[in-house]
Amino acid sequence: MTSALLTLLVLTASLSPLLTFAALWQMKEWRWDRLREHVRETGWGQLVGKVRPALLLLLVLHIFVSNDGSIILLILFAFTGLNILQIFLKKQRYPVWTKKAIMLMGTSVIITAIIGYIVVERLLVIFVPIFQPLILTLALTLFLPLDRFLKNRILQKAKTLRSRFPKLVVIGITGSVGKTTTKELLAHLLQDKKPLVTPEHVNTELGVANWIIEKLCDVQQLSEQVVIIEMGAYCKGEIATLCSMTQPTIGIITMIGSQHLGLFGSQKHIVDAKGELFDALPHSGRAFINAESPFLDVLRKKCQCPCNVIEKKTILKNPRFNADIAIVVAKFLGVNEQQVNEKLATFSLPKHTFSIRKQSNITILDDTHNSSPESFRVAIEWARIQPQKEKILLASGIIELGKESDRIHEELGTLATSVFSKALIVNSSAAKAFAKGFQKPLSPIPCHLSSHSLLCCIGRIPPSLIKKFLS
Repeated sequence: MTSALLTLLVLTASLSPLLTFAALWQMKEWRWDRLREHVRETGWGQLVGKVRPALLLLLVLHIFVSNDGSIILLILFAFTGLNILQIFLKKQRYPVWTKKAIMLMGTSVIITAIIGYIVVERLLVIFVPIFQPLILTLALTLFLPLDRFLKNRILQKAKTLRSRFPKLVVIGITGSVGKTTTKELLAHLLQDKKPLVTPEHVNTELGVANWIIEKLCDVQQLSEQVVIIEMGAYCKGEIATLCSMTQPTIGIITMIGSQHLGLFGSQKHIVDAKGELFDALPHSGRAFINAESPFLDVLRKKCQCPCNVIEKKTILKNPRFNADIAIVVAKFLGVNEQQVNEKLATFSLPKHTFSIRKQSNITILDDTHNSSPESFRVAIEWARIQPQKEKILLASGIIELGKESDRIHEELGTLATSVFSKALIVNSSAAKAFAKGFQKPLSPIPCHLSSHSLLCCIGRIPPSLIKKFLS
């Protein structure tokens, strides 16, 4: 077989590992810190799989024992066959084909082809498919300067566009939990003012910047005078960047918790990061914060403007949610009591955010939009007072908690053991720690549900998995 054909075989053998790793890293927003936490929680096995390394080890041993170099072709064909099988069985993961993904994948393919051609006659060629995570990492590193340049240009363009509308009331919303629900309720209460509102899952620097460019690029005058922006962060400085770009005049902090603790490093860093919103508010601005939030005094001291501490009085279906923050802000912007009550009567919580439904005589708590230690505890306490005799917990496990992950999951297991008769935690690492506190064997997937039982789904649980419990 010619070198060109062998190189083509190496490329086809490398395709599935490259696609899988690209899909994973894209899901982590191409961030090194989030990928690091994922690997720490799940191990390296997910990056390359289990079959390929085992097959590779056996065949390498065979080469050394038999001294038969022709087996290299067999290995590459075996890897190619695995790729075809994964695609045929529809188990292959793919990245979303954004410009960045196409650029990185294309560069990785070129690097793979070059390496494959260089080592095509050597034993090393069989390791090329396994090394796809390293090759994609190299591709991203090569494009890092360009990536940063393009990102800064987008952020600056969004900042310039925002500056063209000095009279805008920009409301920034951040916190460890409750950002999305607060944003949606506030937008609902202010709907007569036709506010501009960031869409679902758009809360990062680039996401918000691109959204601002889309909304303001060709606009000379705005009929809408209110903009509501959800602000997320994984480390210090990101909310400060968002604020520099969007120039908020009103700031809302919903709650300080321990979500993404592994990325921030400590809860103090979480407080500092979320507090960047209050730091950025002008003297003429206004800050609003949940009275139940930890570090209340620390955050209030960051304000140069008046800060309203909001007690929870209005109870919606979600017991952890302080609806009064959105209500007070709406009233501050001119919505009267009657209008607030009318709007509250027609408000629905966002999908998969503490929504309760019945299906096949099973009551389902669907809190699969996201998960944090705080929301997990609230769900357990809610389940405690429900009337069903059998209560089953289905949870993904909470990601990016760093060194505190085992302690937090064990505490949640201890809290849950007196509430749930059965529990299943999808993440194997989280499951081990949870089981220590739960002190009962965790259930297999799926476990049998009797009629009129309660199924609590917490965290990013695929709908297909929930269906298995109901079938």
